[in-house]
Amino acid sequence: MTGYDRYDVLTALFPFVDIPQRKPRPILVLSTAAFNAAHGHLIAAMITTGAGSRWPSDHAIADLAAAGLQHPSVIRWKLFTLGFGQIGRRIGALAEAERHAVRARLDAILYGAPEATAPAHPGARAQPEDP
Repeated sequence: MTGYDRYDVLTALFPFVDIPQRKPRPILVLSTAAFNAAHGHLIAAMITTGAGSRWPSDHAIADLAAAGLQHPSVIRWKLFTLGFGQIGRRIGALAEAERHAVRARLDAILYGAPEATAPAHPGARAQPEDP
């Protein structure tokens, strides 16, 4: 399948840093279907359980079933491009109700746009707005 679209949750093969092995991990597609089809690559963000650490910008995924995830997970804003050859399968999509908050967070990260969303995860502090 190559019809990947923004907000799809896919599996992709990621290499481990310390051993020569790859493991399928979930990712969130950020680029549009038109971009993906034209380039044979997509732009994505990492999805993780975040069990080992939390980043202040992590976005906790509320609707795990829609995303096709079995464990509490967060969108971690490690952005990258991937060729279609590294993609496994589509497991779900970010729920409609959650897409605006994710887009607002990405806009804030990339462009400094103010966020009108709650903190990313329990215990996180909202980032102060620029004056």
